[in-house]
Amino acid sequence: MTISLHGLTKVFPGGARALDSLDLDIGEGEFFALLGPSGCGKTTLLRSIAGLETPSSGTVSIGGADVTALPPGRRDVAMVFQDYALFPHMDVTANIAYPLRIQKVPRSRREAAAAEVAGRLSLSELLRRRPGQLSGGQQQRVALARAIACRPKVFLFDEPLSNLDARLRLEARTFLKRLQGELGVTTVFVTHDQGEALALAHRVAVMDAGRITQVGAPAEIFHRPATTFVASFIGSTPMNLLPGKVAGDALHVAGAVLPAPPGLPDGEEIVYGVRPEYADLSAAPRDDAFPGTVAVLENLGTSTLVTLEGGGDDGDLLVQVVVPEGEEPPAGTAAWAVPRPGRALIYHGDRLIHPA
Repeated sequence: MTISLHGLTKVFPGGARALDSLDLDIGEGEFFALLGPSGCGKTTLLRSIAGLETPSSGTVSIGGADVTALPPGRRDVAMVFQDYALFPHMDVTANIAYPLRIQKVPRSRREAAAAEVAGRLSLSELLRRRPGQLSGGQQQRVALARAIACRPKVFLFDEPLSNLDARLRLEARTFLKRLQGELGVTTVFVTHDQGEALALAHRVAVMDAGRITQVGAPAEIFHRPATTFVASFIGSTPMNLLPGKVAGDALHVAGAVLPAPPGLPDGEEIVYGVRPEYADLSAAPRDDAFPGTVAVLENLGTSTLVTLEGGGDDGDLLVQVVVPEGEEPPAGTAAWAVPRPGRALIYHGDRLIHPA
């Protein structure tokens, strides 16, 4: 089922603008992620789709029908919350079957539906337990089962994995992606975890201050972030964003002289972006490298994040490089970060200008 938002705005009492005239189209059967920092408006947007928030202006359409004025119960959506919102006094069967009970489905049919869905999610042995007797991962699966049992047109997930520990999150992430692919139900997934969004979604909308700054496939968002905000937010290690200047056919950036792409005006102030994964470390001076002193070494398991301090004219720039395990230099030594050709991004102000 498609979802379309047009001019969606939400202003809370007191003037706080949570959503600022958003336009967004989500395709049928798509796994779509809303990604951004706390307070960016992503949960308000999800709740507006669900009908739990009334927009100040704009429209929400599901399956081509305007549902802006419809209450949540008439939108045929199912929402899974961060805290799972299970009823503590009900067992697993009753929790899964609760939406069907509200729809006045006969008891025998709703219990059969609960048992069927529970079997798909490996919950059959837990049907008589209450939420307090379940682990976090089991509670999460019960919340998913409850959403699936009523066979909605749309799934809405509000950070459903954030209460799980790291190992369970990875397992739940794989399970959730496989399940959504099997069901083919349009899914909107809210998260502040960029790794989660990139791993799960067909497309991602990055939000900031109530606006959508970029929409695209995970690879596009990662490799071609449209703004410096997206560039700094996406990636397990933040992108190096270094001030620089165009000088003829060269870029002067943080003590390095690099080739300038054609078409940049001479004297233009730019921001040079390169991910730590797309730079190499040299122990010898190079004109096309950022000089610095090894200040911090952070073990990432199979690799090490090296932070160089002191590059550029200001003497206080930080440049980071990811190096293979065992190849990290000692702290306090001089080193040069070498950006790989073809991997650089160039911004003017906060907008991407190269590659165009």
